[in-house]
Order: sequence, then structure tokens, then C-alpha cells
Amino acid sequence: MNFRSLIAAALLLATPVAAQEVKIGIAAEAYPPFASPDASGNWVGWEVDFINAMCAAGEMQCVITPVAWDGIIPSLTSGQIDVIMASMSITEERMKTISFSDKYYNTPTVIIGAKGVDMPPTPEGLAGKIIGVQASTVHADYVEKYFAPTAAEVKIYQTQDEANQDLAAGRIDAIQADSIAMDAFLASEAGAACCDLKGSVADDPAILGLGVGAGVRKEDTELVAKINAAIAKVIADGTYDSITANYFASSIYGG
Repeated sequence: MNFRSLIAAALLLATPVAAQEVKIGIAAEAYPPFASPDASGNWVGWEVDFINAMCAAGEMQCVITPVAWDGIIPSLTSGQIDVIMASMSITEERMKTISFSDKYYNTPTVIIGAKGVDMPPTPEGLAGKIIGVQASTVHADYVEKYFAPTAAEVKIYQTQDEANQDLAAGRIDAIQADSIAMDAFLASEAGAACCDLKGSVADDPAILGLGVGAGVRKEDTELVAKINAAIAKVIADGTYDSITANYFASSIYGG
């Protein structure tokens, strides 16, 4: 090897390796307090902060990429994005198509409805009611199995915000969704005026899943391992709790 070749090899070894670029798909629809655009159009929220911390821990150059919720899995499998991090529950049905990381949060599923109306979160309690739920979610599957047979009607919405608006307007009687998302709605002016918490639904892990994880293509085993290591690091070093404290009064990691 001549002198110039030695110099070139030394420079190559000295050049920092660029971080791996990873397109993180989030739902294009606002889902506070996990992810929503601010007045400048920047995405903010607990899940956005967690994504940024995870990517830093894993030395990944992440690009947050909003995708319509009902097309987010096809966007992953077709290569438009590399990871789904959009409060997606880990379920056996989804694992037929994609893989998941370890969970990064797990919160109860609840029913909310009009104030002053006795409405236990059971098939009997919701009999004859109009129930709203977001399309392509575990909640839609749960409502179809447990509540649809006795409900007056199940209304499917493309976004959670649309369901919330109809509940506030009195066009439906109840909503099933994640407890944290419903806490945010009940704390809003519209939610506080119209509605209250009816309680948590009976758990069904086969439908509601085993917590929220990052969705990854089945063949991307190295990426899953890297994400799992990054999640573990963020939890172990206290970053997870620090981020959570900015949004919630207690841990949302779950059991």
C-alpha cells in the first residue's frame, strides 16, 4: 500500500459513522397528549418526546413521518416508513403481519359518556346506546365483539377527535378509547361540559393487546433489537420517568 493509500485509509477510519436514518411513522391525526401538531405545525406530545429520547439512546437519526392511521401498517410493509410509533397496541392479529418491540406504555381502556347518565361499561350497561369508536383500532374490535350485539348503533370514526366532537354534541351516547386520551378530552372545555368517566372495560388481552409497542417489518430483526435496547436504556437512566412527569401525574408504563 502506498503513502496516499495509507492516508486515505486513516481518514476513512477517522470519519464518524453517520447515525442510521429511521423513518418513524406517527398517525397524521392529532392524538393528544401523545402526539399533535402545535401552532407552528411541529409535532409535540409524550410519544414524540419518547421517540426523540429513544432515537438518541439508540444513536438513530429519526425522521418523524405522519401517515394516515388507517394506512399506517401498509405504509410500513411497503417501505414508506421503517417503524410505527403511534400508540399502537401489540396484538396477535397485528403480529401476523408485523413485529413489535417491547412495550413502552400500557394504560386501561375506558368508556366515557354523557354526564348524569347511568352507563356501566358493560354490555348490559351500554344496551340501547349509540357508541362511537375510532376505525382500525383495538377499541373498534372490542366494541364489535362485546357491545355491538346489544347497542342501538356503533358509529365508526376515522379520527378520535371526530368521535369526541359527536359525543360533545350529543349525537352519540358513549365512546370507548384509551384512558389517557380520554383524560385529555375530559379536561378540555367541551369534554368537561358534556361528559364523565363511566369506568374501565373488562380486559381482553387477545383484543386489547399487551401494551403499546413500536411496529417493525418482520424481517428487520436488527432494528427491533436496537429499539428494544434503546427503550430499556431510556427507562433505566430515568429519562422515561422525566418525560412522563411533564405530561402525567403517575407512571403510564403499566404492569
